[in-house]
Amino acid sequence: MKRLIKPSFRNKDLPPFSCEFGGRGRVLDVPLIAWLTLIWVLLWSSLNWANVLTGVLVAVAVCLAFPLPRVDLGLRLHPWGILMLAGYLFYDMYTSGVRVTRQIFVDHPHRAAVIAVPLRCRSDLMLAATAVAVSNVPGGSVVEVRRATATVFLHVLDADRPAALDAARHSVWRLEELTVRAFGTPDEIARVAEPPPPIRHDRGEGA
Repeated sequence: MKRLIKPSFRNKDLPPFSCEFGGRGRVLDVPLIAWLTLIWVLLWSSLNWANVLTGVLVAVAVCLAFPLPRVDLGLRLHPWGILMLAGYLFYDMYTSGVRVTRQIFVDHPHRAAVIAVPLRCRSDLMLAATAVAVSNVPGGSVVEVRRATATVFLHVLDADRPAALDAARHSVWRLEELTVRAFGTPDEIARVAEPPPPIRHDRGEGA
């Protein structure tokens, strides 16, 4: 007997957190249904079981009546990877904040620089997620993301020593790896397990 509802873990062709309803290719996206239910509850301005249940039924009916094309955004949720990324971000924010504060009160000025850091993943989602993660850490900010070459250009406050520039690059690569392990596909996770791409030092870098 054919199943009426087939979840995504039984059909790899379906987007994550979704299920196929019936045999006509109608896909119910769970995050979309949850979002429509939330909008329904907000419209009624009352959180109760009746409104939530009605919202779910209305959301399912809308998704079945007006099916959307199957679109895989390339987003996966890995709980352990998300915890690792959050922990690293909190630790890096603290240590970077202390380092920036120390630089403010030193006697001699530091030289800033803009450096290019090539990434291993080329998907738009992972490029944007990595850039956001890097920009949240004090001491460096992304000034440009070059999609064609999967390269981020990072403004670094401390560029006095080549070792500081190498440390900044490795910090970006570490954040890229953690971001991909939290939200990436299996192919992207395998890609970040490889060594970082080689660095091409341009003349005048660090100026």
